[in-house]
This record gives sequence, structure tokens and C-alpha cells, in this order.
Amino acid sequence: MVGDIGDELQARREGENGHCVMPHTADIRLHAWGTTREHCLTEAVRALVEAFAEVSHARPSTVERVRLAPGGDEELLVALLDEVVFRLEVAGRIPVDVEAEPTDDGGLEVRLSLADLTDVAVIGAAPKGVSWQELHIGPDPYGWSCTVIVDV
Repeated sequence: MVGDIGDELQARREGENGHCVMPHTADIRLHAWGTTREHCLTEAVRALVEAFAEVSHARPSTVERVRLAPGGDEELLVALLDEVVFRLEVAGRIPVDVEAEPTDDGGLEVRLSLADLTDVAVIGAAPKGVSWQELHIGPDPYGWSCTVIVDV
């Protein structure tokens, strides 16, 4: 995670992917960036996880593949984050690593390396849902960036 906007800009100029989590009234705001759309999306997942859990020492217990249907960039961002929230709520699993590749039809193929929630340090309120309010994802001068508000 980058410390301030100057650090973020420098990292982006150097072609680095990254994210930050910012407080928002009764929610959290995630900001992520990457050299490609897929890197930006995976950084958004990392930001979501970092907002409530410390996973740096966790080992995955399972790997799941998710195929997201073709759609606009905003739909893919929300669908991907919703997949993370779903796995957390239903199975008690959290991504400790994530990779994404575009599909030929405009969708997304995602690999989630998951750990059991009991094996990580929970440091904040768990996410409950992704808001469409103030949602943004798109190309910019350094690659791609996105901002999303998550209900906790």
C-alpha cells in the first residue's frame, strides 16, 4: 500500500500496481490502480481484503476459479468484489492471492487462492456489499484506476 498521493503517483509512473483504503462515512472507499484493467481489478480485491483482514502470513487452503460474464468494466469490478463478499459470507473464506485474465468474449477468468477466515487476523468490519454510488473504473495516463465504496 502506498502512503500518500505523491507516493502513489511515483509508483504509477514507475509502472507499479497498487491500492489504498480510505475511510468513508459508515463505509470504506477503495482506490486501486494497475498497468492493465486486470491488474487494477485484482488490486481492488487486495484493497477489499486489506480493509478488514491481515493475510500476509496466511496460506491458501483452496484455489477456486471464477468466470465472470462479459460486461462493462464497472459490472466486472462489482461482480468480482461481490464474489469475494459471497465467499466470505457463505464459506468463511478470504482471498490471500488473486489473478485475473481477460476472456475472448470480454469476460474475466479469475483465480482466487483462499484461506479460511479463522486462519487470518481480522482487523476491521467485514464487507457486506459493493455500492454503485461513486463507482469508477477506467483507463488513465498511467494505466487503469478504480474507486469503489464498500458497505461494512
